[in-house]
Amino acid sequence: MVDPLRTKAKVIFFVALAFVFGVGLASSLQWTAGSYAGPALLQSGSAAPKVSEDVIAPALALNRAFEAIADAVTPSVVRIESERALNATATRRTVPNIPEEFRRFFDFPLPDDQTPVPQLAGGTGFIVSEDGYVLTNNHVVSGAEKIRVWLQDGRFFNARIIGTDPTTDVAVIKVDATSLPAVAFGDSDAARIGEWVVAIGNPGIGGSRLDYTVTAGIVSAKGRSLGIIGRELQQNQDMNEMAGYGIENFIQTDAAINPGNSGGPLVNLRGQVIGINTAIASRTGYYEGYGFAIPVNLARRVTSDLIEYGRVRRAWLGVRITPVSPEDAEVYNLPRVAGALINDFSGEESPARRAGIQPGDVVVSVNGEPVEHSGELQQRIASHRPGETVTLRVYRARQPRDIPVRLGEAPFSAETPTTAEAPAPPEEKLGINVEDLTPETARRLGFRRPGGAVIVGVSPYSPAARYGLGAGPLRIVEINGRAMSNAADVKSALESVGPGDIVSLVVETPDGTSRIVNMRIPA
Repeated sequence: MVDPLRTKAKVIFFVALAFVFGVGLASSLQWTAGSYAGPALLQSGSAAPKVSEDVIAPALALNRAFEAIADAVTPSVVRIESERALNATATRRTVPNIPEEFRRFFDFPLPDDQTPVPQLAGGTGFIVSEDGYVLTNNHVVSGAEKIRVWLQDGRFFNARIIGTDPTTDVAVIKVDATSLPAVAFGDSDAARIGEWVVAIGNPGIGGSRLDYTVTAGIVSAKGRSLGIIGRELQQNQDMNEMAGYGIENFIQTDAAINPGNSGGPLVNLRGQVIGINTAIASRTGYYEGYGFAIPVNLARRVTSDLIEYGRVRRAWLGVRITPVSPEDAEVYNLPRVAGALINDFSGEESPARRAGIQPGDVVVSVNGEPVEHSGELQQRIASHRPGETVTLRVYRARQPRDIPVRLGEAPFSAETPTTAEAPAPPEEKLGINVEDLTPETARRLGFRRPGGAVIVGVSPYSPAARYGLGAGPLRIVEINGRAMSNAADVKSALESVGPGDIVSLVVETPDGTSRIVNMRIPA
């Protein structure tokens, strides 16, 4: 009788022997020269493309266009560092109050000692003439005591402000240099929704090496108004007389625009600048898909005045306007839902009033150029000089008519007076605005329970902004170990806090997550 265990063992032995023999044979014939883990397989991959060149030709052409744009325009883009005095009074007076949700810049907290140091803000600009004129945003350089400009080739220059226009957020600065690479300008009016654009920024500041960021996207919309310019002018007591003259007719793009990119060019596929990257719509201050640029046609008109006069001589129509609604279009027999509805006049000396314009008129074109919305009417008027005559086509009594208007000059001063300021309230030491967290406020902001004090606003460039308290609603739980029951407690806790002191806060988000924030008050 055959032993089954011995039979099984013999089978295993001969199988193993056959395997060893086979490996040896394969090795002698170099069948195993390229194992799956060895370098031979990595070297054997074919370099031949897997996708037909004909299929991807359009994409490759677009790719080459982006490369060419970057090569052509980047040398004209500069990094700007502006230095401002860092004392509480000067900071409140000279630094523009830019909404945190739209713009943030690279401000550095004070060092651990109490020695005042300059405050740095960063942004981008681009060269518009070979002899050193640079175009940027007003909020990048406003209030600066020193401005430095870095070029792509590593050179840097001190710059001086030629002129600023807070009503359009445009500024011109100048460096003493020659033979600089200047940009080419395009026509922002001709930009089409859906066309490709490239945003170029130079956000590096204070040692950061995030130089020359190039992003691509499309024109998402035109004629956007965010209300930020007029609102901030109104809140600034030195400039509130200009609030009614703010012009917002932004080009919207989904090309990524992030902190420090403000003032950089928005460029079409021909390498022509069609806008100045200015703002982002975001809850955090960082890119969330909505970027906004000042149309370059408006910026060029402002730039011309700033270089020639040092200020803007704004053409003035003298009307109060609103956008046209579908109901307006039906009432006034408009050919389409477009135009600017005149509601009233800006004073007895209004050029429009003197020319015979009436409340209820709807302006649909200026010198034959269509007016799609109220912001476009402002821009078209601003593209002219005071004293020029323009022809407005208006609809009145359901019929179109042409009315010539001789434009006046906007009655505001471009000078920013300095005024003595009252001592700051305690909360302004941190740069916060607080309210009682009432049941209604808690429901509105999403807190699970009422009680305590909630931060409802954070001033740009303030300690609170630099330490990240502007990203959303926050309940103040404690200050320096003391529980906060309401807004009055916050004011009381901050009364005795002085320059150079550290304030320890415990804050809580609507979902109950808490964190500790230790902030030093500027000296």
